[in-house]
Amino acid sequence: MTQPSLDRRRLLALSALALAAPVPALAAVAKDPYAGSGWRKLPDRQWKQRLSPGAYIILRKEGTEIAGTSPLLNEHRKGTFHCAGCNLPLFKSDWKFESGTGWPSFYTAIPGALGKKTDFKIGVPRTEYHCAQCLGHQGHVFDDGPRPTGLRYCNNGQALKFIPA
Repeated sequence: MTQPSLDRRRLLALSALALAAPVPALAAVAKDPYAGSGWRKLPDRQWKQRLSPGAYIILRKEGTEIAGTSPLLNEHRKGTFHCAGCNLPLFKSDWKFESGTGWPSFYTAIPGALGKKTDFKIGVPRTEYHCAQCLGHQGHVFDDGPRPTGLRYCNNGQALKFIPA
Protein backbone atom coordinates (compact mmCIF):
# COMPACT_ATOMS: atom_id res chain seq x y z
CA MET A 1 0.00 0.00 0.00
CA THR A 2 1.41 3.40 -0.95
CA GLN A 3 1.33 6.53 1.19
CA PRO A 4 -0.97 9.27 -0.07
CA SER A 5 1.06 12.19 -1.39
CA LEU A 6 0.65 15.70 -0.09
CA ASP A 7 -1.01 17.58 -2.87
CA ARG A 8 -0.48 21.30 -3.31
CA ARG A 9 -3.82 22.25 -1.70
CA ARG A 10 -3.15 20.21 1.45
CA LEU A 11 0.41 21.54 1.68
CA LEU A 12 -0.83 25.15 1.45
CA ALA A 13 -3.49 24.48 4.08
CA LEU A 14 -0.92 23.00 6.47
CA SER A 15 1.43 25.93 5.84
CA ALA A 16 -1.35 28.40 6.59
CA LEU A 17 -2.13 26.63 9.85
CA ALA A 18 1.53 26.74 10.88
CA LEU A 19 1.78 30.44 10.13
CA ALA A 20 -1.47 31.17 11.98
CA ALA A 21 -0.27 29.42 15.15
CA PRO A 22 -0.21 31.87 18.03
CA VAL A 23 3.18 33.30 18.98
CA PRO A 24 3.50 34.28 22.64
CA ALA A 25 3.17 38.03 23.03
CA LEU A 26 6.20 39.83 24.39
CA ALA A 27 4.17 41.39 27.20
CA ALA A 28 2.61 38.06 28.23
CA VAL A 29 5.58 36.92 30.31
CA ALA A 30 4.87 35.33 33.68
CA LYS A 31 5.35 37.76 36.58
CA ASP A 32 6.19 40.68 34.31
CA PRO A 33 7.43 43.42 36.68
CA TYR A 34 6.75 46.09 34.03
CA ALA A 35 3.19 45.01 33.08
CA GLY A 36 1.65 48.12 34.62
CA SER A 37 4.33 50.45 33.31
CA GLY A 38 3.06 53.80 32.08
CA TRP A 39 5.63 53.54 29.28
CA ARG A 40 3.55 50.84 27.62
CA LYS A 41 0.50 53.11 27.57
CA LEU A 42 2.08 56.09 25.79
CA PRO A 43 0.24 56.85 22.54
CA ASP A 44 2.18 56.82 19.28
CA ARG A 45 2.06 60.63 18.93
CA GLN A 46 3.87 61.01 22.28
CA TRP A 47 6.56 58.56 21.19
CA LYS A 48 7.06 60.63 18.02
CA GLN A 49 7.50 63.76 20.17
CA ARG A 50 9.92 62.11 22.62
CA LEU A 51 12.22 60.36 20.15
CA SER A 52 14.37 61.37 17.21
CA PRO A 53 12.96 60.14 13.87
CA GLY A 54 15.59 57.37 13.69
CA ALA A 55 15.03 56.21 17.26
CA TYR A 56 11.26 56.24 16.69
CA ILE A 57 11.53 53.97 13.62
CA ILE A 58 13.79 51.55 15.50
CA LEU A 59 12.14 51.50 18.92
CA ARG A 60 8.48 51.71 17.91
CA LYS A 61 8.44 50.23 14.36
CA GLU A 62 11.19 47.60 14.78
CA GLY A 63 13.46 49.24 12.21
CA THR A 64 17.21 48.83 11.86
CA GLU A 65 19.85 51.52 11.47
CA ILE A 66 22.51 51.34 8.79
CA ALA A 67 25.53 49.35 9.98
CA GLY A 68 28.51 51.44 11.06
CA THR A 69 26.54 54.65 11.67
CA SER A 70 26.22 54.57 15.45
CA PRO A 71 28.56 56.78 17.50
CA LEU A 72 28.19 54.17 20.26
CA LEU A 73 30.43 51.81 18.27
CA ASN A 74 33.35 53.90 19.52
CA GLU A 75 32.08 54.30 23.08
CA HIS A 76 34.66 52.68 25.37
CA ARG A 77 34.18 54.52 28.68
CA LYS A 78 32.91 52.83 31.83
CA GLY A 79 29.17 53.20 32.28
CA THR A 80 25.78 51.77 31.37
CA PHE A 81 23.79 51.60 28.14
CA HIS A 82 20.14 52.50 28.70
CA CYS A 83 17.02 52.23 26.54
CA ALA A 84 16.68 55.50 24.60
CA GLY A 85 12.91 55.24 24.97
CA CYS A 86 12.45 54.91 28.72
CA ASN A 87 15.96 55.01 30.26
CA LEU A 88 15.90 51.43 31.62
CA PRO A 89 19.50 50.17 32.09
CA LEU A 90 20.10 47.30 29.63
CA PHE A 91 23.85 46.65 29.32
CA LYS A 92 27.04 47.43 31.25
CA SER A 93 30.04 48.77 29.32
CA ASP A 94 32.16 45.83 30.57
CA TRP A 95 29.95 43.52 28.46
CA LYS A 96 30.48 45.41 25.19
CA PHE A 97 32.78 43.89 22.58
CA GLU A 98 33.88 44.63 19.02
CA SER A 99 31.88 42.22 16.87
CA GLY A 100 32.83 43.69 13.49
CA THR A 101 29.15 43.79 12.50
CA GLY A 102 28.72 47.57 12.54
CA TRP A 103 26.36 47.60 15.54
CA PRO A 104 27.13 47.91 19.26
CA SER A 105 27.34 44.35 20.59
CA PHE A 106 27.19 42.88 24.09
CA TYR A 107 27.64 39.33 25.37
CA THR A 108 25.01 39.59 28.11
CA ALA A 109 22.30 41.92 29.41
CA ILE A 110 21.13 43.13 32.80
CA PRO A 111 18.86 40.38 34.21
CA GLY A 112 15.17 41.10 33.56
CA ALA A 113 15.88 44.10 31.30
CA LEU A 114 14.96 42.43 28.01
CA GLY A 115 12.01 40.55 26.59
CA LYS A 116 12.49 38.22 23.62
CA LYS A 117 10.34 36.96 20.78
CA THR A 118 10.82 35.10 17.51
CA ASP A 119 11.06 37.27 14.41
CA PHE A 120 10.44 35.85 10.90
CA LYS A 121 10.85 39.13 8.95
CA ILE A 122 13.69 37.85 6.76
CA GLY A 123 12.13 34.41 6.25
CA VAL A 124 14.15 32.57 8.89
CA PRO A 125 13.54 32.61 12.63
CA ARG A 126 15.69 35.01 14.67
CA THR A 127 15.48 36.00 18.33
CA GLU A 128 14.47 39.64 18.59
CA TYR A 129 14.76 41.47 21.89
CA HIS A 130 12.98 44.49 23.29
CA CYS A 131 13.27 46.68 26.38
CA ALA A 132 11.21 44.94 29.07
CA GLN A 133 9.83 48.24 30.37
CA CYS A 134 8.63 50.13 27.25
CA LEU A 135 8.80 47.23 24.75
CA GLY A 136 11.05 49.31 22.48
CA HIS A 137 12.84 47.21 19.84
CA GLN A 138 16.58 47.00 20.49
CA GLY A 139 17.97 44.34 18.15
CA HIS A 140 18.57 40.61 17.74
CA VAL A 141 20.59 38.08 19.73
CA PHE A 142 22.80 35.48 18.02
CA ASP A 143 24.85 32.54 19.31
CA ASP A 144 28.15 33.62 17.76
CA GLY A 145 29.44 35.83 20.58
CA PRO A 146 32.46 35.55 22.87
CA ARG A 147 32.84 33.75 26.17
CA PRO A 148 31.49 33.48 28.76
CA THR A 149 27.98 33.35 27.20
CA GLY A 150 28.66 32.74 23.51
CA LEU A 151 25.91 35.28 22.75
CA ARG A 152 25.97 38.46 20.68
CA TYR A 153 23.29 41.01 21.51
CA CYS A 154 23.44 43.05 18.31
CA ASN A 155 21.89 46.40 19.24
CA ASN A 156 20.79 49.42 17.25
CA GLY A 157 22.81 52.35 18.57
CA GLN A 158 19.90 54.79 18.17
CA ALA A 159 17.86 52.59 20.54
CA LEU A 160 20.42 53.20 23.29
CA LYS A 161 21.87 56.06 25.26
CA PHE A 162 25.10 55.84 27.18
CA ILE A 163 25.36 57.03 30.80
CA PRO A 164 29.03 57.33 31.92
CA ALA A 165 29.97 55.94 35.36
